[in-house]
Amino acid sequence: MSFVEYGDTIKDGDTAIVFLGHESMFPVKVQHGTVTQTKYGVIRHSADLIGKKYGSKVTCSKGGWVFILHPTPELWTMNLPHRTQILYSTDISIITMMLELKPGSIVCESGTGSGSLSHALIRTVAPTGHLYTVEFHQQRAEKAREEFREHGVEHLVTVTNQDVCKNGFGVSNIADAVFLDIPSPWEAIGHAKSALKAEGGRMCSFSPCIEQVQRTCLAMEEYGFTEINTLEILLRVYNVRTISLQIPDLGKAAEDNSSTGFDSSSPADQGSPCANLQQGAVQFKSGVPLREVVGHTGYLTFATKS
Repeated sequence: MSFVEYGDTIKDGDTAIVFLGHESMFPVKVQHGTVTQTKYGVIRHSADLIGKKYGSKVTCSKGGWVFILHPTPELWTMNLPHRTQILYSTDISIITMMLELKPGSIVCESGTGSGSLSHALIRTVAPTGHLYTVEFHQQRAEKAREEFREHGVEHLVTVTNQDVCKNGFGVSNIADAVFLDIPSPWEAIGHAKSALKAEGGRMCSFSPCIEQVQRTCLAMEEYGFTEINTLEILLRVYNVRTISLQIPDLGKAAEDNSSTGFDSSSPADQGSPCANLQQGAVQFKSGVPLREVVGHTGYLTFATKS
């Protein structure tokens, strides 16, 4: 099993996603002799998972059933254990596009955090690219290494435990892109410039506060970056559903028609809107926004090394 290479069959040691519904799923490490409890009953790994195909419908001990899905960066983002605040797919998608990432790209990232963005970057640059990710917190760095190894992507990523603001990324003039998600990104702009290739490299800084963005933009200008721009992604989801609306009561329409000599019983007038308008309800499809929507997550500042 690998997050960048799809496998058909569930094997011992794989990380799989137990899918109970769109709002209910969780990751599980498949192991011989292990069982997993769900609200539909027990899943026995040896009998119910190992050797089955990903996407299979598995019946639990109480008669309910779940689907077992192959992990992807998007599913991992929704189910990973949170060691820090994470980036979600809405921001990740614009980051990978604006940094112009592709298979073979070299990317530097700080900090690693819970690894949400890291998995997406690895999948984007695979199979010939590489991710250099720096994490200040030692335990988080060690946990990230363990997860990358379990997910079959350790050959595509190098995890370093150090302070990027003081020691940089550990590489020079090779990166196609740099991503910063740290409290004081303006202190790491010089190291980001050093890590980027000679010219044309792209960088992105994620910050939740506009004051951080202002200081970062000033530092980018000081170090000669161009095409500096900041944006914010706000996602608004719509539900398409059937709406029922009452037809308005127009009052004395019939009396008004008779006073003007209009005969609603005449065959020639049966197709008239006034003749067919009756009090009642009409149904139609409509897009309705959700009552609760995700608000501000953070500001994304992009720039190019000139």
